[in-house]
Amino acid sequence: MSFKPEDYEIPSHFKHWVGDKAEDFIGPFFFYMDGDTPRSAFRVQEHNCNAHDSVHGGVLMTFADYTLCIGANMGESESVVTVSLSSEFVAPAHKGDLVEGECKVIRRGKTMVFSRCELSVDGKPILNSSAVIKRISPR
Repeated sequence: MSFKPEDYEIPSHFKHWVGDKAEDFIGPFFFYMDGDTPRSAFRVQEHNCNAHDSVHGGVLMTFADYTLCIGANMGESESVVTVSLSSEFVAPAHKGDLVEGECKVIRRGKTMVFSRCELSVDGKPILNSSAVIKRISPR
């Protein structure tokens, strides 16, 4: 299934990554490459919220993982998996918010990618993450 960013009040230059059912169920999430900088976005919906009416931490960590993996494969079709993910929650996000992510690749090796990302709402940080991502060789 493919989603249109405009249906979620996200700019049309964002793309939907087709093929990850879990991300579609939780999100949907969108991305684009701003030169070498991966950027991502999702619009918070009711199903993303916890009992406190803020975005569930697991949803934010899933979105951070998505953003970090987009950075690891640079928006291409290379398969990658997360080896390690560390996150710090800075502030909440709420229903209707546009959560945006920006990834910075620290080092890209033959088999491993080290990267960081920041999630924000209206330019204010809500979550910081870092990850080690494994690049999967085609068989």
